[in-house]
Amino acid sequence: MTDTRKDGAHAAGPLQGVKVIELSHIMSGPVCGMMLADMGADVIKVEKMEGDDARRFAPILAHGESASFMMLNRNKRGIALDLKTEGGKTVLRRMLATADVVTENYRKGTMEKLGLGYETLREANPGLIYCSISGYGRTGPYADKGGFDLIAQGLSGLMSVTGEPGQAPIKAGSPIADINAGILAALGISAAYAHRLRTGQGQIVDTSLLEAGFQQMYWAAANFFASGENPPKLGSANPTSTPYQAFRTQDGWINIGAANQANYERLLQVLDAPEIAGDARFATNAGRTAHREELVERLTAYLTRDTTQNWVERLDAVGLPVGPVLPISEAVTHPQIVAREMVVETVHPLGGPTRSIGLPIRFSQTPKCTGGPAPRLGEHTLDVLTEYGFDTAQIRDLVAKGAVRALEGAAAVTT
Repeated sequence: MTDTRKDGAHAAGPLQGVKVIELSHIMSGPVCGMMLADMGADVIKVEKMEGDDARRFAPILAHGESASFMMLNRNKRGIALDLKTEGGKTVLRRMLATADVVTENYRKGTMEKLGLGYETLREANPGLIYCSISGYGRTGPYADKGGFDLIAQGLSGLMSVTGEPGQAPIKAGSPIADINAGILAALGISAAYAHRLRTGQGQIVDTSLLEAGFQQMYWAAANFFASGENPPKLGSANPTSTPYQAFRTQDGWINIGAANQANYERLLQVLDAPEIAGDARFATNAGRTAHREELVERLTAYLTRDTTQNWVERLDAVGLPVGPVLPISEAVTHPQIVAREMVVETVHPLGGPTRSIGLPIRFSQTPKCTGGPAPRLGEHTLDVLTEYGFDTAQIRDLVAKGAVRALEGAAAVTT
């Protein structure tokens, strides 16, 4: 199937020529699709007739699109199908017959009820890579339950170690289970594609929000397996090394990574704190960790005497790991973020220039492909149907029967 996009954005990415049909919605699946698209795949987003629910997430921009939807669906083509109609299913089956990958994040059994489960699809396309992102995975006692990031963060143990000591459980500020599930899905798809190149065989790639949250517990689980005790909440501190956390300064916060003895001594040199250096309780990492609260109080008394920027410059000068705790407004303009091209700009036909987060991977031989903006609802329906061999009369019939939705005013074929 030929990719007819006019921008040529996917001409040179490492996944050039890979066709992905995205049936997933809201966050985890769209994160996966965006990463694949940024690496060169042609991702066709299939939405329900009223659109992905994320289109209605606040804030809604002046041109009517959701900022959340715009962020996660950059670089994709979009069509709208009613999969409850035979016409909608006919369109999707034709697309999937030649697709390399399909992603979905429905409840278990939904695709089977539509007659579009993996076992059915593989009959027409044995090489199809079918990626399922669910709340809990396709097996186990929770396989039939729907999943949400908040619930996964709690069930995985992640919330038990997040926040300050003695406080209520706190969710990570970012939906980390959703985002990481999308990344794991993209990794799994890439591995399955490598397998298919060798064997010609497709397969199911199965990951979940629960596993994506649980994977974040590497260090916490290691400590539990070693001691048999649940790790406590420590705020920004590290359970194995001290001081390694955020500290207040005169005008904000600073992260200091004095995790080993040499860096601890560098920190005290810059602070000019001989009385702390002479305190036997803090002579070793074990002692500092055992007396973390007292040490943090002593160090904070020094750090609040100057600004974050001045401390960063002074600690940087001696090679100590250090950095400011930035709000998003400053993070997006940080010179290193800018140098790594992590904020990209696309031009939306209604909203004009739109910024989003770029691909966090670099390839020496194949450039990333940040391409165009998120599609408007049904923006590419007519083009895609034409690519897949539907003629004008058939398209008109599909539109008339409510099986597909095209962008209003997109073409005379809808009339």
